[in-house]
Amino acid sequence: IGTRAFGACANLTSMTIPGGVTSIQDWTFVSCTGLTNISLPASVTNIGSSAFFHCTSLTSMTIPDSVTTIGTNAFMFCLSLTNVLIADSVTSLGSGLFYQCSSLANVSIGNGLTAIEDSMFYECTNLIKLTIPSSVNSIRSSAFYRCTALANITIPDSVTSIGTDAFYRCTNLTNV
Repeated sequence: IGTRAFGACANLTSMTIPGGVTSIQDWTFVSCTGLTNISLPASVTNIGSSAFFHCTSLTSMTIPDSVTTIGTNAFMFCLSLTNVLIADSVTSLGSGLFYQCSSLANVSIGNGLTAIEDSMFYECTNLIKLTIPSSVNSIRSSAFYRCTALANITIPDSVTSIGTDAFYRCTNLTNV
């Protein structure tokens, strides 16, 4: 599905992508502020940069096992997003992926990732607990910047570097 194909369709509330679609391009659903639900088929392998940018009503997302790459800022400003399941098949997530997803509380990350990218959970102020998979070897700069509700995080032995401001202003972080 091409760039900005459904951009700014504010009254679009639900979408089922048909099988056979392999890519959701950059900015495809940008500012679809009424979109609450979307179903992606098992044929999708790529979700482009800013694909769901500013979809303020989107509440949850399951990334199919076929997806390997999710671009930069793909879910930025998805203010109602509360639950995300990222499959083991995903090996690349862009920086700023969940930037200011202030309702995000539950995230399950599969074992395909090697890095928690820059600003991935920046100001996800409702994120309470997260387990980082053992495939991750790097937590990049500002990854959890100002995740003020984050109280518990499990960092596996595989992590060899933690970037600048990775947990800056995580004021409730009590258990690492």
